[in-house]
Amino acid sequence: MSAGAPERADLVTLSIDGVAVSVPPGTLVIRAAEQIGVQIPRFCDHPLLAPVGACRQCLVEVALPGPDGELRQMQGPPGRMKPQASCTLVASEGMQVNTQLTSPGADKAQHGVMEALLINHPLDCPVCDKGGECPLQNQAMSNGQGESRFAETGGTKRTFVKPIQISEQILLDRERCIVCQRCTRFAEEIAGDPSIELVERGAHQQIGIAEGVPFDSYFSGNVIQICPVGALTSAEYRFRSRPFDLVSSPGVTEHDASGAAIRVDHRRGKVVRRMAGNDPEVNEEWITDKDRFGFQYARAADRLSHPLVRDGASGELRAASWPEAFAVAARGLAAARDTRGVGVLTGGRLIAEDAYAYAKFARLALGTNDIDFRARPHSAEEAAFLASDVVTTMPVTYRDLEQAGTVLLVGLEPEDEAGAIFLRLRKAQQSGTRVITLAPLTTRGSAKLAARVIPVAPGDEAQALRSLGEEGLLDAGSVILAGERLATSPGALAAAAELARSAGARLAWVPRRAGDRGALEAGCLPGLLPGGRPVADAAARVDVATAWGVPHLPEAAGRDTSEILAALAGKELSGVVVAGVSLDDLPDPQAARAALAAADFVVALDLRSTEITALADVVLPVAPTSHKAGTFVNWEGRPRSFAAALSAPGVLPDLRSLAGIAEEMGAPLGFRTVEEAQREMADLGPWDGARAAALEPAQAKPRRLAANRFWLATWKQLIDNGVMQDGDKALAATARPAVAKVSASTANALQGAVALTLTGDRGEVTLPYEVADLADDVVWVPANSLGSGVLAGLASPGSAVTVKGARL
Repeated sequence: MSAGAPERADLVTLSIDGVAVSVPPGTLVIRAAEQIGVQIPRFCDHPLLAPVGACRQCLVEVALPGPDGELRQMQGPPGRMKPQASCTLVASEGMQVNTQLTSPGADKAQHGVMEALLINHPLDCPVCDKGGECPLQNQAMSNGQGESRFAETGGTKRTFVKPIQISEQILLDRERCIVCQRCTRFAEEIAGDPSIELVERGAHQQIGIAEGVPFDSYFSGNVIQICPVGALTSAEYRFRSRPFDLVSSPGVTEHDASGAAIRVDHRRGKVVRRMAGNDPEVNEEWITDKDRFGFQYARAADRLSHPLVRDGASGELRAASWPEAFAVAARGLAAARDTRGVGVLTGGRLIAEDAYAYAKFARLALGTNDIDFRARPHSAEEAAFLASDVVTTMPVTYRDLEQAGTVLLVGLEPEDEAGAIFLRLRKAQQSGTRVITLAPLTTRGSAKLAARVIPVAPGDEAQALRSLGEEGLLDAGSVILAGERLATSPGALAAAAELARSAGARLAWVPRRAGDRGALEAGCLPGLLPGGRPVADAAARVDVATAWGVPHLPEAAGRDTSEILAALAGKELSGVVVAGVSLDDLPDPQAARAALAAADFVVALDLRSTEITALADVVLPVAPTSHKAGTFVNWEGRPRSFAAALSAPGVLPDLRSLAGIAEEMGAPLGFRTVEEAQREMADLGPWDGARAAALEPAQAKPRRLAANRFWLATWKQLIDNGVMQDGDKALAATARPAVAKVSASTANALQGAVALTLTGDRGEVTLPYEVADLADDVVWVPANSLGSGVLAGLASPGSAVTVKGARL
């Protein structure tokens, strides 16, 4: 509360530079000053880090009322004012603060600190990555002196060998460091990875790492951004550009469902770096390294730049114009539709507006409900759960995670699968929130959350959830986060929904991909129309048909991803439209490859050349997220809109391509731009009819394993072989190694073998292994981290595999 506001009993009132301000108890003086527009210079202070008072740049003069009510200055040596660090000083009733604006003593103290910081700081601003956006540079000009007592010609500044590589991605120039400790505090307080620390003592104190122990963190790039000088730099961005040569555009991460705000910095039509945006409601000021560094894929050598159509004579793909590609696609899809039908696989990378275009295209142009965004393993139970408990709802927010008494994680490893959720849970846990996770093993992430880990083999989650409900650990202040992997465990989603209802807890679904939730809302499911309208509900179909200006919509129940692929292989469908799907994402990559090869007509819309585009009859290049406007709907159900940062000559957004094909087929979509699609989506709105019936929990069935057989647990690690991480060698080098994990008793039975050979129904892989805290009948391996990926080359998650010892 600022000057002039009415006083409240729960506030304290102080004076800053003669202006009264009332603030909540516990407010730091530096924050109180900000409320009245007074900027006190600082380096170590950060609103999301605990105060430390390391740099001393924010010194102010302070007087406090004594027992007799008289103001008395806080004293140092006899008769002299003792400046106070405003970043650690808590405001108190009647306090009088004078900043550098009104106190010559405070101004002199700040000048002295600045002069001391610059004694050894190199004057390399013209070549420093931070030059132009450097707090030290800015404050040396605004709050420093014009002259220094340090003689450049006679004195010798401290120098170090540089740079030091504290990780594959982060480089340290020690002579620039002012020891503000922002980086070490972030690593310990926020990320929970305290492998970067202060080393040496006194004047030699610097930032460093232990010998041979790199700064291993999925969030390491944040220390570059919060460093107030150019001491920490990125291996890929270092010396690439000056900040004032860049154009900045706000954006939203496309790598997971967190909806984290980012800033896209570009120059001459190319993205050169990405930074964390400031959004207190979502990611605060932090992003993962994948969000920060994973953007080079958009300019890979195999990037598609023009449409391709298959030549009838040679059978090879050749370049084509957009009108020709639209015409060929329209003829082929119309013939396939009129023969046995066409399916649509949209994947989970689309913006919501593109997903809406696919949903409308399937119903209007293709006359089918055979559409599914779930490229990953899924189930019919999941579709019912999404319709009854997820679509058009927003039961849990990031802020709710901070305020929850207990957060239960099931089928979700947030550090790998949703980095912003992990960081918010870290913050919540430090404030008293209890975290419980149902998982096959204790992971590094769950250890950093101090989580209670309830070991559970893949497939046994339903029974574990029922047992947890009987313990009474959850209540109305609890939150359940169900990951998308739970769809592979029969009855688990229904059990989670039942546990939430019985305990009065709130339940949220957390998908892996950025476009999954938007695709659900847009109607990219065989049983759902846009806005959560059930296909089986006649009133819902009439509602959408009226909005779209058509007499009716297809009534027949649609096929899901697995059924579409099986129908293609069995010649029950003739064609398919595929959008941004990788074969390794599909439940059975080998079977999917055969199904697409068996299709009569394939249209692929993608950013880069893939195995699927090689099988397609028409290939349409699409624009990356940095080159188009749109909306991602994050796991909360929160729309996250962004504008195009760059233009993309030669390529089009998905919805524009679909509009072109639909017009050729005589079934126009009614929009060609993102803005037009957004208006139509807003007019259609969510379904206001009855929601789908609640799921009945499935009964658990006894599961037994033969000798030497193990349940396969797996998920994708944050940094892996994903195609959207291509192009940044430093980022790839920070990936955690592909290592299998087994229990101690299983390891003992291997009799000294240094590796495991796992054999499943698709093949076998050999990996080194580690002992971990997990059940004796479970083996864990990272998906998509070896060769073509564990799922492609081994078996489906939750299936049984054979394990034997091997020697690498």
